[in-house]
Amino acid sequence: MKTNIFMLSLLLFLFTYARGEGYSSGTTGSSNFASMNAQSLNESSNTSFQLRGGLMMGYYGGFGMNAQLLASNFAQDLPFMMRVGGGFTTINPGKSLDARHIFINGNSNGVPEKSGIIWDVRMDFIYEADWFKKKTTYMFFGPRYTHFTGNFEFINGNEVFDIVSDQWGVGLGFEQHYHMNLHFEVVMTAGFDYYPPSTIEGHDTAYSPDGEYVNPREEYEYEDADKAIYQPKYQPRIMLGVNYRLK
Repeated sequence: MKTNIFMLSLLLFLFTYARGEGYSSGTTGSSNFASMNAQSLNESSNTSFQLRGGLMMGYYGGFGMNAQLLASNFAQDLPFMMRVGGGFTTINPGKSLDARHIFINGNSNGVPEKSGIIWDVRMDFIYEADWFKKKTTYMFFGPRYTHFTGNFEFINGNEVFDIVSDQWGVGLGFEQHYHMNLHFEVVMTAGFDYYPPSTIEGHDTAYSPDGEYVNPREEYEYEDADKAIYQPKYQPRIMLGVNYRLK
């Protein structure tokens, strides 16, 4: 909770700083600056290579953060920009007791505690679509990769174990950029990622969607493991953040 509050405060500071930098010359000066800024952005975006770094945070099945690099005009006549990014999301990893029975043993003693995290890497191809005045709207799509880890502990039950999976997927969405000055822009993004079923592993047991199992417990199958473990599958993504122009 403290980390979430700190990061939200950081975004608010960057937003305030960006506005202050863009409008520090007074009302008349700020209007002129905004006009010159928009003109400079439009002209430079059509002629020269640009590189932006960004920090995003929001919802991705849980609280998530993402760092990214956005490149535009890196090749002549290409109609899109390209973005690469990576981040993490803290999530509910699944059903503790079911995970224990499916991957470890049939015991039920101990008080369950759990935590989960998704590490993700993504690449997007981004196309501009001006749908709203004074805002720049983009559509994007691209490949995704995630590494999921769910940690389960049974206090006084002498049981601690991790469940992991690795997945490739695809995603798409749209976002709006609000230019604050020559360097800063605020970004709002909404999208959806899909990850096909993947092998789920824990301890010395693994369940694969093709029906190949390693040391399965009792009569459990992949469908049981998939219901018990909340690995990424259908992932809505809503983020807010800032980009800073590096070049």
